Amino acid sequence: MQPLEAIYGQLTVVADGLTEASGLLPSRCAGWAVTDVLYHQLTDARRALVAFATPADRDPDTDSVSYWRPFAPAGGDQAADGAERAARYARHVRIVASAYPVDSLAGAWRETAAAALRAARACPHPVVATQGHALRTEDFIATLLFEAAVHYLDITVAFPAAEPADPAALALVRHVLEGLAGSPLPAGWDDAACALKGTGRLPVSVAETAVLGPLAGQLPVIA
Repeated sequence: MQPLEAIYGQLTVVADGLTEASGLLPSRCAGWAVTDVLYHQLTDARRALVAFATPADRDPDTDSVSYWRPFAPAGGDQAADGAERAARYARHVRIVASAYPVDSLAGAWRETAAAALRAARACPHPVVATQGHALRTEDFIATLLFEAAVHYLDITVAFPAAEPADPAALALVRHVLEGLAGSPLPAGWDDAACALKGTGRLPVSVAETAVLGPLAGQLPVIA
């Protein structure tokens, strides 16, 4: 809970400082401005509110690492289908986010994030249901943390003066990416670099590819 509270708080600080102009700055998410990513995060906090009130009726079928396997890059027809779905969702987010005045979007995020954190602390269910999965509540919280930490990096590319992402949140991101890759990521990469390169937000250089060996073919581990 502590790193989730920290990274949600950091997102709130950035959101509260947005102007109509700065909200339109590009993020690290292709095709999305800062406000688009913030709206996407708002939908995640809303989903969290539902999940914390939805006990699963079965044992967990995924955890904080395997939850992300469907998001790995695909090949062939599956890649084309995935790209089409992603483009439709990206368009949806842009349309909805553009309807919000930036202060209204920031306020919606602030209130919903705070409510999601309260719901997480009060959740009595050991296993919750979301997106067709059953996860232990602590694993579900870890998925929220992963998402928020990566998107904080996406948003703050536009704001170099923003404080660095919470270290514990980035450590969790590294743990998940290494679990998906089945191998440690380079010790020379700090946790922020792991997050950005492991999700394809920063390229892996030719020199790094040579050092990585077979692991290079698995990057990015999440598309």
